[in-house]
Amino acid sequence: MNAVILTTEQYSELVNRLDELNKKLEEKQKQPQEVFLDNQEFLQLMNISKRTAQTWRDEGVVSFSQIGSKIYYSMKDVKILLDKNYNKAFKNKKR
Repeated sequence: MNAVILTTEQYSELVNRLDELNKKLEEKQKQPQEVFLDNQEFLQLMNISKRTAQTWRDEGVVSFSQIGSKIYYSMKDVKILLDKNYNKAFKNKKR
């Protein structure tokens, strides 16, 4: 194994670069709640039709944002929708 010797200045520069890279990676890896889906992505994720998505919006089942004709859903709102409709597994009774 080879050893690499760095000066204090070189070491500090290396650490600073690693910190910068870490910050950039953290910015890129947004929390799921901060991610928005457009209507098509939402349809694919939920495996539903456009009509079902429209019904859910009309009935207030899922929250959404609309800019012009474009519809967006927050992953936070999608999670809320799924959590509200969560059902625990039923106990199997032996016969």
